Amino acid sequence: MGTPVWFGLYLRQRRYEQYLNDQGNSIMKTILKWIGILLGLLVGILVLTAAAVFLITNARINKTYDLALEEIAVPTSAEAIAEGEHIATIRACNGCHGPDMGGSTFIKDPAIGYYYPPNLTTGQGGRLSLYSDDQIARAIRHGVGYDNKSLLLMPAHEFNVLSDEDVGAIIAYLRARPPVDREMPESKVGPLARVLLLTGEFPLLPAELVDHDAPRPPAPEPGITAEYGRYLAVICQGCHRPDFAGGAVPGAGPDAPPALNLTPGGELIGWTEAEFIATIRTGVTPGGRELDPLMPAELFAKMTDDELKAVWLYLQSLPALEQGE
Repeated sequence: MGTPVWFGLYLRQRRYEQYLNDQGNSIMKTILKWIGILLGLLVGILVLTAAAVFLITNARINKTYDLALEEIAVPTSAEAIAEGEHIATIRACNGCHGPDMGGSTFIKDPAIGYYYPPNLTTGQGGRLSLYSDDQIARAIRHGVGYDNKSLLLMPAHEFNVLSDEDVGAIIAYLRARPPVDREMPESKVGPLARVLLLTGEFPLLPAELVDHDAPRPPAPEPGITAEYGRYLAVICQGCHRPDFAGGAVPGAGPDAPPALNLTPGGELIGWTEAEFIATIRTGVTPGGRELDPLMPAELFAKMTDDELKAVWLYLQSLPALEQGE
């Protein structure tokens, strides 16, 4: 007997369904294969990119600088040492290196890194004995260490303007400090800091930010002048930006509040000189708001009234700008 028509149709239907199923499996296998290839390529690109970022930034971190040493006269009088302590305080040196200059923890963040400003005394673990006076001056002004490599996060691009007298006084102060026995860990640069270094958003290597061949501008005479205020206010640029319009603080983390706009177009609108000085002295604004802990007001409070008046004059002389980003 021949195969019933209905059974032949059934077989044809089953074969067609099997064909569709096989085609679907083949297409799905092809899709999964290409997804695997694309994921593999993406992972490979990420690995190569990470390796390139590491190699490029490592080369910059380990670059050596052949800079001539500048002879600096270092005074030894008690008055000069006291002046050096004052300068080191209002320039926030002990804000990073610790009140005893024995080193401290500055940043601990897996993404940005772990940064430990070194012990700058002659105690155990101290770095001071590794430096000559001229090398200390080079570190302050050029951000280059005794090993001829760039220091990390040392704001030499802000200290480059310091006069010979001020640098000499700082060195005298450091040499007069009592030894502190404190071994500091080695600083480690995090992955995000390396990326931000490449994009120019993180001042990790101060030696790259200083024009080492540029003549140093003459330091202004101390006094209640906008010119002297500018000389003092350079230290504020690290957070408030070179134009003093404020914005995100480099390396402070995404949750940190932005630095305030210190131009006449920002936070200081309506303030008087006396209110500005009182804010620095107390850490509380005329409106009753406490300054953020990132702002080392307790250090700047050590400025004299004349110094704060000079800074006020300089800030008031700036063009009025909108808050920076």
